[in-house]
Amino acid sequence: MRLGDFIWLAALCAVSSVMVVPSTHEVFVSATKAHPYLMGFVKFGILATMGELLAIRIAAGAWKAPAGIIYRSIIWGLIGMLIVLMFEVFAGGVTGAIKKGLLWSGSDAFANKIWAAFWISAIMNLFFGSAFMTLHRITDTYIDLACGETNSMGNVKLSDVIARIDWQGLVSFVIFKTIPFFWIPAHTITFLLPPEYRVLMAAYLSVALGAILAYGKRRKVSA
Repeated sequence: MRLGDFIWLAALCAVSSVMVVPSTHEVFVSATKAHPYLMGFVKFGILATMGELLAIRIAAGAWKAPAGIIYRSIIWGLIGMLIVLMFEVFAGGVTGAIKKGLLWSGSDAFANKIWAAFWISAIMNLFFGSAFMTLHRITDTYIDLACGETNSMGNVKLSDVIARIDWQGLVSFVIFKTIPFFWIPAHTITFLLPPEYRVLMAAYLSVALGAILAYGKRRKVSA
């Protein structure tokens, strides 16, 4: 392990300790309930950016900041705010559909909770997940072109971004494989948690998925 590995792990432990220490845990829960959008921005802005750095470390074998890392962090923060809203929208909608008998539910309270978490995760990822992932790929590609090649935000056209995206990889792998095999099971677990922890769990999942995808990419390149 390199020095950067220890620094990254120390940063992750420092962020995670907020949930362990009783005094900071109470502050975290209170802030999440009082300022959900702000806390969603902070959680994703920090943790998802850390996941992106880890992905580069695994894929390239060295720590390196991606082009436009500040812009990427802001995008992640905005995504965190959007996730806050979408979690509530889909959780409320699916709960209402279950009460009306439009979706299958279990025969007891525990089974109902499991089925509700699954339906929220499945419907959210199938209908919102693909659009969200496509939008994020567009913003990432725009930042890559603007900060890594042209060095100017104004010189990048939407047609340039569309042409640069690997649409086959996006659809065949990111949407058709990560959604059913990673995001739906992972978010099923997420929606079994109390509401104040769900967005944080989603941010941690972005770290995990980044590591998984980077490891797969590195193996493919090695092969």
